[in-house]
Amino acid sequence: MKKHIYTSIITCCILSIFSCKTDSKEKQNLVKEITFTKEGELSLFNLQDSIATPITKLNIEIADDEYQIQTGLMYRTSMQNNQGMLFMFPEEAPRSFYMKNTKIPLDIIFIDSKNKVVSIQKNARPLDESLLPSDGPAQYVLEVNAKLTTTWNLKKGDSISFIKM
Repeated sequence: MKKHIYTSIITCCILSIFSCKTDSKEKQNLVKEITFTKEGELSLFNLQDSIATPITKLNIEIADDEYQIQTGLMYRTSMQNNQGMLFMFPEEAPRSFYMKNTKIPLDIIFIDSKNKVVSIQKNARPLDESLLPSDGPAQYVLEVNAKLTTTWNLKKGDSISFIKM
């Protein structure tokens, strides 16, 4: 009887050691950082008295299919201030975004089909699943690091232009 108990204990210990090793390898693969891939360039312009004054230029990733739009900047731990993600939708409509699985604070800029800023959701909190709606119909949405829109003094009515690479 004692022999069976010792054998069972040893077997359990060996199995737990091997299962822990397998789990840690799997977890290591899940921690891989998602890196930025430049897919275009975007310029922001201040429109004052019908004169377009350049504000800044960004390297952008483009989200233009269902998977990319749903995933966005999720799981990333950082983004440079000269980078952003441009979401492109096939039509103009009211939009709402949320920060599910998004680990960095963002400013979310809603842009209409004429490339004009409709509204800005400033300093969206990481991992917050509250809906962040546009103030009007938008065809594009630009996500940048939080507080940049304040630094740039970006406001409703300003404009963008972009090129895909």
